[in-house]
Amino acid sequence: MPRFINTDKAPAYGRALALLKREGRCPSDVEHRQIKYRNNVIECDHGKLKRIIGATLGFKSMKTAYATIKGIEVMRALRKGQASAFYYGDPLGEMRLVSRVFEM
Repeated sequence: MPRFINTDKAPAYGRALALLKREGRCPSDVEHRQIKYRNNVIECDHGKLKRIIGATLGFKSMKTAYATIKGIEVMRALRKGQASAFYYGDPLGEMRLVSRVFEM
């Protein structure tokens, strides 16, 4: 579970998070952070992902959407060096990580 949820300063996010906590659908210790620069990092990645997905002309089902987005995110994490903690410099580590993510 996440420890933090980063959003912009729209008031609806705070109300929605409070409601989720009351309903027990979100842990009560999750911190809501309305810090613009943290949200901008997330939005920046989201824009790049939307640009890649836009070229696919949509998805036929949730299953194909999930698999495609999962693959795009894994490959982007590998390229940015964000997954290096999973393979510890082992040359075959990236291959094992991709195999594990895609259950191959």
